[in-house]
Amino acid sequence: MKGVSKTVVLLRPSFCIGGRIMNYYNVAKIVNTRGLRGELKVIAYTDFPEERFQAGTELQLFKDANATTPTQAVTVQSAKPFKGMWLIQLAGLDSINEVEKFKGMMLKIAEDQLQELADGEFYQHEIIGLTVIEDGQTLGKVKEILSYGPNDVWVVERPGKKDLLLPYLNDVVLKVDLDKSIVEVAVPEGLD
Repeated sequence: MKGVSKTVVLLRPSFCIGGRIMNYYNVAKIVNTRGLRGELKVIAYTDFPEERFQAGTELQLFKDANATTPTQAVTVQSAKPFKGMWLIQLAGLDSINEVEKFKGMMLKIAEDQLQELADGEFYQHEIIGLTVIEDGQTLGKVKEILSYGPNDVWVVERPGKKDLLLPYLNDVVLKVDLDKSIVEVAVPEGLD
């Protein structure tokens, strides 16, 4: 089983176009500008920054992570890794004065821009909300995924108990069944 893709997190249906609800997914947060020519420093929230920030890719700007309506569409002109972040130049925005207002904003992609993942890989929004089961007993629901160390940690909300922190390891997460909306697990001794 491969690791869960930390690519993006579904916030909620965001925007209606022609009667169709569009879902948007976080791919980066704009944290600052760099230089005078309009480059943006971003923190990537995707496992695929080379693809998400490829020249010509259309992204949507949102006021913040919880905003449901894009403020404007932008197109990536160029991008490169920079000190644990990414530097992105947006097409047609060539001055610090034009991009400074974007600090703190989120870059998102539309649902139709999501790519197929390999077997055993999942987008976070597919995992959050799944029922967690051990030996036929329901433990709770995945409410959050933490991505701080070598493997993700799934936060399982349990009724009447403290949240359970499950490392995403082959010996712990045994099976993910998206069709049935369940995750079968084996909680290591002492973790509960």
